[in-house]
Amino acid sequence: MMKRIIAIMLAALLILAGSVSFAATGSSNVYQGYTFDFYGNIKSTPAAFNLSMVITEGTVYRTNSKGQTSATSFPFNTVSDVCTTSDGRIIVADGNPETGRVYIFNADGTMATIYDENGNELTGINPINTIKTLNDKGRASNLTVDANGMPDSSTKTTTSLKGCEGVFFHEKTNELYIADSGNQRIVVLDGTTFLFKRFIYRPADMTGATEFKPAKLAVDNADRIYVVVKSSYEGIIELNEDGSFSRYFGVNEPTINLLDFFWKSIATDEQKEKMGKTYAPAFNNVTLDGEGFIMAVTSDSAATKSVFRLNFAGANVLREMGNTPVVGDLGPDAASAFTDIAVKPYGVYAVLDKTRGRIFMYNFDGELLTVFGSMGNLSGQFRNPTGIAWLGDKLVVTDSGLKCMYIFEPTDFGMALLNASEAYYNGDWDEATSWFEEVLRLCANLETAYVGIGKNKLMQEEYEEAMRYFKLGNNHEFYSKAYKGYRTIVMKENFGIIAVVAVVAIGAVLWSEVAYHRKQRRLSK
Repeated sequence: MMKRIIAIMLAALLILAGSVSFAATGSSNVYQGYTFDFYGNIKSTPAAFNLSMVITEGTVYRTNSKGQTSATSFPFNTVSDVCTTSDGRIIVADGNPETGRVYIFNADGTMATIYDENGNELTGINPINTIKTLNDKGRASNLTVDANGMPDSSTKTTTSLKGCEGVFFHEKTNELYIADSGNQRIVVLDGTTFLFKRFIYRPADMTGATEFKPAKLAVDNADRIYVVVKSSYEGIIELNEDGSFSRYFGVNEPTINLLDFFWKSIATDEQKEKMGKTYAPAFNNVTLDGEGFIMAVTSDSAATKSVFRLNFAGANVLREMGNTPVVGDLGPDAASAFTDIAVKPYGVYAVLDKTRGRIFMYNFDGELLTVFGSMGNLSGQFRNPTGIAWLGDKLVVTDSGLKCMYIFEPTDFGMALLNASEAYYNGDWDEATSWFEEVLRLCANLETAYVGIGKNKLMQEEYEEAMRYFKLGNNHEFYSKAYKGYRTIVMKENFGIIAVVAVVAIGAVLWSEVAYHRKQRRLSK
């Protein structure tokens, strides 16, 4: 009997050990996804992304132009933001309040080697912590700048990053923008050599009382700079290309407490001065989508919206055509707090929830594709997620609590979701339908996939089929559109019969009226 008990215990331990190892490889239910149906019920989905790489503080290797490999030790203190480049580099901001750094990695996780315009290797550049440039003699030197943020190569005063919390790579001009929060400025570097180009300080004509402490930023194709500053209730700051102030952009509307509103409406001026003021919630992060719209997120529970797509006028034009609103988890006790957003060129965006370590992925229409991620200590789980960015079809997520950076790659299910969304966005209806059918083969309870097929059928004017899929996807709005199209076709195809029936019906009514009046006249005689 004792041997049997010991054998059972050993078997259980082996199963448990196998499951832990399974989790560490990134293929367990740590990455199991879910979504919501029309009624707000949770529906499980396969894992859309699995962990493929972890970059943490310690030692990494890089190879120079001569093929020589060298080790580089580096610390991650407060991994605050991440961005990527079109050629596959990953740029990470380490927002340590005293010794801010910016790291540049290759897509394979190795530390990038930086070269100048002539292909010569630049040493001491990666990580970036001291701003340097080339003086008039072609040598690197520390420097100060004039009032316009331009370098004065005659001086050699050291200037270092301090608490840099945001990075953005502007592909159009090949420039790296760094939110150097501790120094209350924006640093602009060359995107190839990462040498200094200019500083942007608080514009002299900037209105408002908010301190200019840039936390996050983005630059559009017109070279306008959008800056999120710490604790700002005035909205996103829009700067012109030269760093001059343009306007406050996209003010975040707060929720209004009706009871407070009532008391303030009847209070005297003296009483109002003593009451607390209601400020607009601050934004947490900002980026650009493929059409040049500004996308932003907030984690403030007082905000009426969590995710924004702002047009040039600053109005929120985010599409929310799914069965659930774009709010993350549903329910009053499950409120999500978004800290960052990453957008694909075809409108699929991933938002990062810092409260539960969730990543919510939506398509261009605001339909929830999948949710994955969690808090914990297993490989791939989060402790304090801070930034998210797309690296091709992969997702890069930074975590300041674990002092690391995760790279997640899509599974077959995740790639099918991305390919279906891209094909639909580009108007390739047949290809999109094929990919959504693949999604349903892998996950039959995903309402978004049924709706996706219905939309493609609708665009191809296959209204009856579209109605069937919209019904399966519980999408009432698009079902009505498909039904309207189906009704029009039925009426056109049966117009002759409908016309004959209508004429007969009208004739019958007229004949009935004539017969009735004749009968009344006979009875009156």
